[in-house]
Amino acid sequence: MAEAPLIVVDSSGVITGWSSGAEQRFGLPAADAAGRPVADVLAGGAWRQTRDDAVPGLWVEPLAGTDWGIWASDGDVGAVGQALLDMMFSQSYIPVRVLDTELRVMRASVPPGTGRDEADGLRGRLFTELCGFEEPDAVDAFLREVLDSGVPGIRRLFHARPDRAPDDAPHTGRLPVPGERRALSITALRLEERQGEQEREGSTVLGIAVSMIDMTEETRRAHRAATLTAVRENVGATLDIEATCHELVDTLVPAYADVGVVEIVESLLRGEAPQPGPVQGDDVPLRRAAYKGLPPPARRVGDIRTLVHGTPYQQALSDLRARLIPLTGELWADVDPAQARVIRAAGSHTLLLAPLTLRGAVLGLVSLYRSGDSDPFTEEDIPVAAAVASRAALGIDNARRYVHEYTVVSALRRTLLPQRQAEQPAVRTDHLVLPGRDSTNWFDTISLPGARTALVIGEVTEHGIHAATALGQLRTVVQALAALDLEPDELIARLYDTAAMLVRERDQLPPEDPLHRRPLSASCLYAVYDPFSQTCVVASAGHPAPLVVAPDGTASVAGVPVGPLLGAEEREPVAAATVPLREGSLLALYSSVLRDYAEPRSGVLRRTFAHQDRPLSHLCEAAASALPDTPGLQGAVLLLARTRAMPPERFAAWELPHDTSAPATARRLVAERLAAWNLAEDTGDATELIVSELVTNAVRYGSPPVKLRLILDRGLTCEIWDGSTTAPHMKYAGAVDEGGRGLFIISQLATLWGTRYAPQGKTVWSEQTLPPDGE
Repeated sequence: MAEAPLIVVDSSGVITGWSSGAEQRFGLPAADAAGRPVADVLAGGAWRQTRDDAVPGLWVEPLAGTDWGIWASDGDVGAVGQALLDMMFSQSYIPVRVLDTELRVMRASVPPGTGRDEADGLRGRLFTELCGFEEPDAVDAFLREVLDSGVPGIRRLFHARPDRAPDDAPHTGRLPVPGERRALSITALRLEERQGEQEREGSTVLGIAVSMIDMTEETRRAHRAATLTAVRENVGATLDIEATCHELVDTLVPAYADVGVVEIVESLLRGEAPQPGPVQGDDVPLRRAAYKGLPPPARRVGDIRTLVHGTPYQQALSDLRARLIPLTGELWADVDPAQARVIRAAGSHTLLLAPLTLRGAVLGLVSLYRSGDSDPFTEEDIPVAAAVASRAALGIDNARRYVHEYTVVSALRRTLLPQRQAEQPAVRTDHLVLPGRDSTNWFDTISLPGARTALVIGEVTEHGIHAATALGQLRTVVQALAALDLEPDELIARLYDTAAMLVRERDQLPPEDPLHRRPLSASCLYAVYDPFSQTCVVASAGHPAPLVVAPDGTASVAGVPVGPLLGAEEREPVAAATVPLREGSLLALYSSVLRDYAEPRSGVLRRTFAHQDRPLSHLCEAAASALPDTPGLQGAVLLLARTRAMPPERFAAWELPHDTSAPATARRLVAERLAAWNLAEDTGDATELIVSELVTNAVRYGSPPVKLRLILDRGLTCEIWDGSTTAPHMKYAGAVDEGGRGLFIISQLATLWGTRYAPQGKTVWSEQTLPPDGE
């Protein structure tokens, strides 16, 4: 037809379109006509009162889909209502039933090409008995609500199991199987007899007109689409392989399947890359990563199995195709009887298998079962399973990559942290690292000459492999600078210079490098404890000051000036603070995230460390229990040090005369002390020569007073202090030179030697390694 229809009617006889031409012909506004049954509008006669001239007739023809169009004709419209009803009952493929007030069939439509015998056989039967409704009481309540209220019931969905194919089967795609669960959309309209539009009070209820549309395939398509949407939204949100598998089964069961199983190639859980190509043999172990459904599984989550040849599971991972398996007959009982028994016991009737693959490599297998009264899977579910598996495989591989990087970073970070705490003569240390996947903290205890101990803690703000790299660079620099025996403030100042150099190196990287112009931000606290002075000198670059707990349990945060972070553009003069530590004091260095727990308003760490009589390991365990288990504290570090004074039997100190007799006096005093320590035979001659050369230099080039200290620690240390700040340096004397060989001799006899400076003088020291006991 060239002209547009006056009226458009949907499959249930309700007006969905009312043109301006219809308004002119019938005198009824579109707002009053839309949504009403066309039979009521045309047969009611309300429009007749608005016109005196002749009104042309109407004809009805089908439009696209299930809509109908009504056009104007030259005939009389008086019988339009009856003609429309005759058309709907004889030409419509949509089942229409007219029910009386008892909900019994009075008239039934006859689909084109069929006889009337079937329709006549429905007369007098209750509507709820016709289609095998699963909830006939709900259908009855719906129809009676329409009958009582007069409000149309539009497209209400009910499920049924008809004993024959519905009348509209040729238009729904796959031919339904008798007894198969169907979704029926029912529209119900009350039929009334009245004289005019205004005489509602006197109308008589005649019954109900009911139309049915089989929406099974549409419902299933919508269900499949909703399943895919749910998987896209809910699966792969975490970088955890097992969590991703649990997200998948939680999304699919029970919304899409009755039982869901996800199995993962075992090596993936360790972060290893999957092997390309299908799985042919039975040597690839699969770990059950997730299960959901009833009954309880025969294999628990975490169990490992290998695939059995000849089963659909092995075939799916061999050809990498999703497949539908009807679970009928003997299944594969001859090759895997245990699995066959489990399936039969569960009452499963269909299995949907989908391999988890990515770029041709196998990651695992998804198994979905439907059991009991659930609709069986169909061939249309195979693309859904493939899409679900593809989405899950992407999330699993992302998690695997994270596990791989985490494993590498963790291994690298472990090698960068102290493998064991060095035994110190005047300080005991222990540490706590709170569990965490991406710790960016480091700590260290470094033995220094003179029985001193350096305590270091720091952190970087980056994460992943870049954090481990920056952590390793800074830790190495700190250890190298500590070997130079620098004061804490000088060491931190040089660490600022190192960080600035690393930032410049990043700026010079190619633009495509991930670290190009990436800022470096880190903190570091460096503290040196001297058991002879019982003080700790502390300097900090952006790291919180340590907590000091006195022997009586009183705690306070040390007053240490905190400079800017390493890598910051601004630079300030580095200042160190000297903290007195009586014997038995506890010094606690901690990550910045633990700052609030060290403050007085929290008191968590203060209360934990108040029990000074407990071993350090117990204090670490108590701190781990006292601190909250929150993500923000994961990977935090706590380094504890309990101080002691240097045992008197482990050192000796003398003041020497500032004259030529000093070397001989020093040799005699050292010989006596080495004899008392039973070291005269092992190191006596070398030590006396080292002391003689150091004292000679101090008398010749230094200023009084001259002091000698001999320390028996992890090695044997000789220290000569004088009041001059002149730096000694090694010379290479000629063959006939009488002097200039002192420091060269010392460098040959000692394991280490060096100089450290103080405001009023300097100390030149040497350290000798002692032979193990029994040698």
